Amino acid sequence: MRKIFIILLAVSQLVSCNKAAQQSKTEEKVVVVPGFSSDSAYSYIQKQVDFGARVPNTVAHDECAKYLSAKLRSFGAEVVEQNANLNAFDGTVLKSVNIIGSYNVKTENRVVLFSHWDSRPWADNDPNPKNHKKPVMAANDGASGVGVLLEMARLIHKNEPTIGVDIVFLDSEDYGQSEAVGGQANEDSWCLGTQYWAANPHVQGYRARYGILLDMVGGKQATFYREQASEYYAGSVVSTVWSQAKSLGFGQYFVDEKGGAITDDHIYVNKIIGIPCIDIIQYDPNTGGFAKYWHTVNDTMENVDKNTLFAVGTTLMHVIYNEK
Repeated sequence: MRKIFIILLAVSQLVSCNKAAQQSKTEEKVVVVPGFSSDSAYSYIQKQVDFGARVPNTVAHDECAKYLSAKLRSFGAEVVEQNANLNAFDGTVLKSVNIIGSYNVKTENRVVLFSHWDSRPWADNDPNPKNHKKPVMAANDGASGVGVLLEMARLIHKNEPTIGVDIVFLDSEDYGQSEAVGGQANEDSWCLGTQYWAANPHVQGYRARYGILLDMVGGKQATFYREQASEYYAGSVVSTVWSQAKSLGFGQYFVDEKGGAITDDHIYVNKIIGIPCIDIIQYDPNTGGFAKYWHTVNDTMENVDKNTLFAVGTTLMHVIYNEK
């Protein structure tokens, strides 16, 4: 009986140890992800719009730049303002500023998040020709991505992830030449702030594991397809983001199907600095383009939806906080 008891005790201890090991392993896998507030993100978008159209060389642009820098500093980021005079296609010198907020600055394992913050100076896609020379308020096309990233900065400040995070607000993205503003469309006339940052990063020799660009991420019932340049340069990152969104119940926003190929800031991040970067951008397969208010005077707060902001912000928070 004593032998049987000893054997049973040994088995019991072994089972207990295995359970403890499994429990410890399970506890290690649990990651606490701060809850994303769409109300907060929405308020940051509203604040940008309240300045007016953030067109380079305007008072609204300058005041918004000060706000963005101050906000990142208030959220504990190490902030760099990268000022540059950039030449637009029409000869205009754009007084531009890329604004970078960094967390865990000494950590080499980094992820970089982008959004442009400027407004297009012409509503050249507006159905009313009388509006073509009016600036775009850019609530969705610009401010929505910035609003999401500001909310992420607020949360990161309270509870930093294990990796380093750089948030980059890119300037002079939307001053590009299209046929509607005269001459032949010129792709490289867009994304000027990105081209400058990629060639002159805020930290010498800067590297990140990957980048994620947000563009038009606040529209009502917006859909984000797998953009093809993103697939080409960083397909594994696309899969990670879209899989995370699906697991969180946001599959109706992050549609796991092929989308179009778009010239956007991520192209120059990939080509110039060589950081694999994807683009989360609204895409309508029925029109092969963006929302009907894109580059019109109607890109206003009425088109920004908190549910979409929540889906995008929550997905990105889970992606970032699950990185090792």
